[in-house]
Amino acid sequence: QVQLVESGGGSVQVGGSLRLSCAASGRIGSSNTMAWYRQAPGKQRELVAFSSSGGRTIYVYSVKGRFTISRDNGKNTVYLQMNSLEPEDTAVYYCKVDVISGSTLQAYWGQGTQVTVSS
Repeated sequence: QVQLVESGGGSVQVGGSLRLSCAASGRIGSSNTMAWYRQAPGKQRELVAFSSSGGRTIYVYSVKGRFTISRDNGKNTVYLQMNSLEPEDTAVYYCKVDVISGSTLQAYWGQGTQVTVSS
């Protein structure tokens, strides 16, 4: 069983920075994808950033140039460095890991961590 533990959320002022971490326990293998999603009050959960085990990354347009996703495969950990934070970035941030085994994909979610950006 894979468990994801997130950390690094908090409250910052506009223009500040935060670094989120998500550590996966259990076997996630070498074929997996790691991603960060966020959900603001009253809104649907949206993909923020994605990282494949092959090194491909994708960002939602609103965070390009401000957020960076990275991963440490040896530690089964994914990070989200968030710079130049804006009030619109306020949300609960969730990490997601998709473990790929043959033709099977199993998705795992973290518990979420609150990020609040105030002006």
